[in-house]
Amino acid sequence: MRKMQILPSAAVTALLILAGPGLAQDKLTVRLDFSPWGSHAAMHLAQQQGWFKEAGLDVDVQDGRGSGNTLQLVNAGQADVGQIQLGLIPAARQGGAKVKGIAGWDRRTDLCVLVDKDAPVEQITDLKGKKIVVFAASPWTPYIDTFLAAGGLDRDNTTIEFVDASALWGTYTSGRADAMMSTVASALPLAEAQRPSKCLTSDSADLYFPSYGLVASDDTIKSRADALKKLVEVQQRAWAEIASNPDLGVEAMLAQRPDAMLNPDVLREQIRLTVEYFDTPATEGKPIGWQADEDWEAALKGMERAGVVDPGWQVADYFTNDLIPE
Repeated sequence: MRKMQILPSAAVTALLILAGPGLAQDKLTVRLDFSPWGSHAAMHLAQQQGWFKEAGLDVDVQDGRGSGNTLQLVNAGQADVGQIQLGLIPAARQGGAKVKGIAGWDRRTDLCVLVDKDAPVEQITDLKGKKIVVFAASPWTPYIDTFLAAGGLDRDNTTIEFVDASALWGTYTSGRADAMMSTVASALPLAEAQRPSKCLTSDSADLYFPSYGLVASDDTIKSRADALKKLVEVQQRAWAEIASNPDLGVEAMLAQRPDAMLNPDVLREQIRLTVEYFDTPATEGKPIGWQADEDWEAALKGMERAGVVDPGWQVADYFTNDLIPE
């Protein structure tokens, strides 16, 4: 019988170093907001290119059932990271959740009211007499009355119809509603084929809303900072590539999700609009994902005015830039 050869400890150490990336990958579960759409392009590109593995990460990217549901799962420790609309964090923290934004991609307000592209609607007051459809769990819901009031409107002279999320698009595209509350990047490209539309955004009522980015629980931020920082850095790399060439994101999503029946033209426009909403004046020249106090302060004022949060909160309660590589 051949005797087992014992390697010197130095040789074992060398082998472990060489095999390190395969042995020491940090596992992270990333829960998205919904089924695949353009704002997910960087996650899919990073997976396709192997950039997560290069960074020593084993990332499980999961579809979601809405930003609110994903936030709850992250808060409960059932997902490490969520990609959601960051503007939901203040109400969640007031309700007892312990989550923060760790990177903001769409830092410009994208809550919008869709109307026909040729409709004579340029400001809030032009919505008088219109029927607006929205789903009950929409981020829009707590802002509706404050938004209407900015145009001298209320629910007596403007009809708000709440429907199930699955019925939202059908109600609008069939013409059973004059307008629909949604978000710019997700909605405009989808509407183009059936009902070409334009958007009236919530900031026309001084209601600012930090949009898509990454969230993690306070505990995860504290205990897994190194892994989260790697994740953010890979996403910065992916978004930078996609901003230069959106087709990279389209091709990655089609390759990663071949059974999802994704429309490449819709994806391309969703990606383009996502990138278009990356910056505010306060974030110009800053790293991708970096969030500005000024933007959150503006958002917080609107949230207090709409009754979303009570006075007394600070913007530091909602986000951190500590995990943003410079």
